Amino acid sequence: MTDHAPDPAMLAKAETLTDALPYMQRYAGKTFVVKYGGHAMGDPELARDFAEDVVLLKAVGINPVVVHGGGPQIGSMLKRLGVESEFVGGLRVTDAETARIAEMVLAGSINKEIVSWISAAGGKALGISGKDSGLVTAQKVTRSAADPLQGIERHVDLGFVGEPVSVDAGVLRTLSAQGFIPVVAPIALGADGHTYNINADTMAGAIAGALGASRFFLLTDVPGVLSKDKALLTDLDPARIAALKADGTISGGMIPKVETCVAAVDAGVDAAVILDGRVPHSMLLEIFTPQGAGTLVHR
Repeated sequence: MTDHAPDPAMLAKAETLTDALPYMQRYAGKTFVVKYGGHAMGDPELARDFAEDVVLLKAVGINPVVVHGGGPQIGSMLKRLGVESEFVGGLRVTDAETARIAEMVLAGSINKEIVSWISAAGGKALGISGKDSGLVTAQKVTRSAADPLQGIERHVDLGFVGEPVSVDAGVLRTLSAQGFIPVVAPIALGADGHTYNINADTMAGAIAGALGASRFFLLTDVPGVLSKDKALLTDLDPARIAALKADGTISGGMIPKVETCVAAVDAGVDAAVILDGRVPHSMLLEIFTPQGAGTLVHR
């Protein structure tokens, strides 16, 4: 009789599962809101990894809610159709035609593509927008911009760009309870009856707050918040974030992301995490390993 030693690779996989068990037990029944976008969304292999990760979360008893962006895809469609667009403070100025195209791309093309990825991975996804069943109510956003000719601030009409003022969390809880993974496009109706395009980070943060999510994941194209010497800052609270903004460590496009995380935490989310969506399975590494994989923002 020959002794057969266990395959070390198989043993390592088994140990990984047992290491993850306490985290599975901790988060069972909890809600995770995931903002999905950036370059990860345009890479088919990363898209499949993301879908598998979301299905795995659902399989171990966590309730994931996906909110997606689509800025590059909207820009590409506008260019194809010969529609000019400009940005003010990172937000696209959106006239009626641009709003119609944005809704078509976000709630139509991208939303259903993500649903199909999750379905292919064995999950039960349902694509909706903030307009469906009154999920999100929006209000018009206004911005100020410097006028270089007159040296003054002027108010800029962004058109049909909105921000969430209320979220009916019951819609998402009902879908989750029925075994669905909601996939939400950042489009919503205002009280004035107009359709508004909403920044996906802002939409996801508002939904996470309304759900009292255990975790809010902001998938980006950077590893997280970096120090001035480019080291990853893994653990931040609002006071530390304010200091890092004041000394210029947090600047540019990272400012609205950390502000969205702080707003979500202030609204009742246990913790928000800024993660690199280009890293395969970064969300699983953050959730199920002690060292994590991004920047955790908490109270």
